[in-house]
Amino acid sequence: MREIVFDTETTGLDPNSGHRVVEIGCVELFNHLPTGNHFHRYLNPERDVPEEVVRVHGLTREFLANHPTFAEVVADFLDFLGDSALVAHNASFDMGFLNHELGRLGFPPIPMSRVTDTIPMARRRFPGAQVNLDALCKRFGIDLSARDKHGALLDAQLLAEVYLELVGGRQPGLELLGQGGKSAASGQIHLVEAVKREARPHAPTPEELEAHAKALEKIKNPMWLA
Repeated sequence: MREIVFDTETTGLDPNSGHRVVEIGCVELFNHLPTGNHFHRYLNPERDVPEEVVRVHGLTREFLANHPTFAEVVADFLDFLGDSALVAHNASFDMGFLNHELGRLGFPPIPMSRVTDTIPMARRRFPGAQVNLDALCKRFGIDLSARDKHGALLDAQLLAEVYLELVGGRQPGLELLGQGGKSAASGQIHLVEAVKREARPHAPTPEELEAHAKALEKIKNPMWLA
């Protein structure tokens, strides 16, 4: 089972108001194990980036102007997604922006039926608790030291860890680790041939048979002699 955990950074909150995607980060999981494969692009939004948004993700218009537009990376992006299931935190926000970008270029939208939203999962698991990414990372003991600002790839990597905890922890890795610590997701499964052993003898020894017979002699009126 292949899943893609993803996140986006944008110029604002509403694509219908002209806001655009400025960063996409995707992390690949296979059978709930990270494979190490990822997709990451900074994007030129072809518009200004409000200062209050720059304070959130640190991506300025000057920096982004040196990167490709969404139109220039869309083929690689869709190829990376394939037909895999998707995972996002507050999925309606990210999908709204991605589908708006796709629609501008004439591509069909990605259906929400492909997407798992980790916010409802977290709310079911922890009713009444905070379920933002920072809070969930702290709850699961996931290292946040690298997250001084929002970033699509880093947040996707953190969300992948949170998601694996929400679906029951990372125990599958204990089953699928192969030679050199590589997982089955990378195709590196180490098969070990079973060692055949001779069957152990189970028949009683003559001494055991004699002791058993003497024990039976002490039983009065045994039912098997009736």
